[in-house]
Amino acid sequence: MATLELRSIAKRFGAVTVIEDLSLSIAKGEFVVLVGPSGCGKSTLLRMIAGLEPISGGDLLIDARRANDIAPQRRDISMVFQSYALFPHMTVRDNIAFGPNVRGENADEAARRIEQASAVLNLTDYLERKPGQLSGGQRQRVAMGRAIVRDPKVFLFDEPLSNLDAKLRVQMRTEIKALHQKLKTTIVYVTHDQIEAMTMADRIVVMNGGRIEQTGAPLELYDRPANRFVAGFIGSPAMGFLSGRYVTGGNGPAVHIGDQAVLPVAPVAAADGTPVTVGLRPENFRRDADGPLAMTVEVVEPTGPEIHVFGHIAGTEIRAVFRDRDIPEPGETLHLGVDPALVHVFDDGSGQRL
Repeated sequence: MATLELRSIAKRFGAVTVIEDLSLSIAKGEFVVLVGPSGCGKSTLLRMIAGLEPISGGDLLIDARRANDIAPQRRDISMVFQSYALFPHMTVRDNIAFGPNVRGENADEAARRIEQASAVLNLTDYLERKPGQLSGGQRQRVAMGRAIVRDPKVFLFDEPLSNLDAKLRVQMRTEIKALHQKLKTTIVYVTHDQIEAMTMADRIVVMNGGRIEQTGAPLELYDRPANRFVAGFIGSPAMGFLSGRYVTGGNGPAVHIGDQAVLPVAPVAAADGTPVTVGLRPENFRRDADGPLAMTVEVVEPTGPEIHVFGHIAGTEIRAVFRDRDIPEPGETLHLGVDPALVHVFDDGSGQRL
């Protein structure tokens, strides 16, 4: 295990700045997921940690040792890529053993680590097969085996599940998390899939435009997003947003939405009449005949355990999720309420949480 520390890291390609003044500390044995939309700089950051991209500014420390100029092969880091990159003519055993063989490691010690890695990844019965005889999930486990057999201080994963189908992605998420629990190695994992981030991470780093928007435990980001970007990115289905004005009179703090809707909210640090945006998680809506929000139903999507209802509130597209079997009809008007404690209020200009 190793600590990682990024101090004011910058990455520039000519005149274009991709990452600027980014700082992050990762503890020994921590599973950190970098998440964000395509082009936000998360894979570039991972490649700088690996030594595959030069660092334009700032310092990278591995176990408190500056690593900017240390060659990739000397950083004691293993990386698993989106592509399995297996040798098709080699058996599973030979693919996993390729690294130790190239490095000239002791044959007995390498064989012991290969058997150990195969057992951890449930590959023991497949060691004599070739990649073409394996499923996608099994091939990904072989790629992970090549990383494990090196016994590195840090594992880097660059969107390793994006080539798998939905069922295999769910299975591999569980297997990678179980692997971390067994090995206790520091892991930095890149994905654009926020469900992967939520289910796997000890801590999530949400990136946008080459900067960090928020860092925290999965439920911390879900329950208290720092700004509208994080609120809209974390959560599936995504949070819905309505614009209004914050008012403090009458029956307590509320947000006036449109001409009639008055949505009660918890008190926030804002002046009376401040333009705000309220964020509403789809699962937090409740049907209430006296509810302040009127939704015009357009599309109903039964998923089995839930009913997803898509419609408009005050002219804005909103999705609500219900677990009961009372399925509304398109064109119907639903009256909805939300617990004030579950309403997220953001400044309308900066997008920051109030």
